[in-house]
Amino acid sequence: MAHALRLAARGLGLTWPNPAVGCVIVKDGVILGRGWTQPGGRPHAETMALAQAGAAARGATAYVTLEPCAHHGKTPPCANALIAAGVATVVSALTDPDPRVAGKGHAMLRAAGIAVRENLLQPEAARANAGFLKRVTQGLPFVTLKLATTLDGRIATASGESRWITGGAARRSVHALRLNHDAVMVGSGTACADDPDLTVRDLGAQHQPVRIVLDSRLRHSPNSRLGKTANTSPVWLLHGPDAPAAARLAWAETGATLIETRCIDGQLDATAALQALAARGLTRVLSEGGGTLAASLIRAKLVDDLALYQGGKLIGGDGQASLASLGLTALAAAPQLTLRSTMAIGPDAFSLWSL
Repeated sequence: MAHALRLAARGLGLTWPNPAVGCVIVKDGVILGRGWTQPGGRPHAETMALAQAGAAARGATAYVTLEPCAHHGKTPPCANALIAAGVATVVSALTDPDPRVAGKGHAMLRAAGIAVRENLLQPEAARANAGFLKRVTQGLPFVTLKLATTLDGRIATASGESRWITGGAARRSVHALRLNHDAVMVGSGTACADDPDLTVRDLGAQHQPVRIVLDSRLRHSPNSRLGKTANTSPVWLLHGPDAPAAARLAWAETGATLIETRCIDGQLDATAALQALAARGLTRVLSEGGGTLAASLIRAKLVDDLALYQGGKLIGGDGQASLASLGLTALAAAPQLTLRSTMAIGPDAFSLWSL
């Protein structure tokens, strides 16, 4: 099952709105087939593994990181494929919360005389598919907030200079982080100030994440890097109902997708914005915006992980803070994070925290 989870991780960022699943088929201690969900969500992991195993799958054990699907979508149910292949046992890590499955896959297997064992490495599988699970159960994507700061928590000098707080190895790591998320998101302030392209570079990437700007008034120029490449790599702009018609038309002509979202006091409602992204199938979003967007996501309790890159520099109190105001008056009200891992990346430090 641990091997199946590692296989599943290969699909992160590629399979939305479907989950990233891994499958390993074993008999007599020999691996007969391996598979993981392919780009776009199909073929499914079980289909890939069964094709590799062939007739040898009869009497084997299939280890699957998520309950095999039980419904007809664009592909037949994986539970039926396992039954037809004649496997003797199916071991799963998670029950699929999708109402179209939700135990039905396990029930189909048992009805066919297949032994089913559930919840093997369940915490690890839930962590691996946290984005899919959150979208299905809460209508929200899993959000990773990325910050690159000095040791004293600054993201730029008072004049706005920020290149480069961290070194090349850390920046390359950020591109790898983008690669296993469905989308990269910034606010309009960052988009206007930095004119980013938000693509994955120098990793031989065969796909690009959706590039998202939260821009209530569509201030970001369609002549920007994002606008000029919207017809080759997807760009989504979330805007408010008062965004000018001329700006909407200009962005639409670039090939970008425009999504009107609720505003509160002239600012996009962060919760409504993420709900709109989940409704379009996104499961994992990497937020790389500045301190204002970061603070709004934290205040709304929408951040799941914090990916913190720290360069060995000190700027001081006149530098720009990594977070805008959270409106706290008591330490007890501060968000409490849990450290998941830490490592050195070149001369810099990386730590992953969960909220």
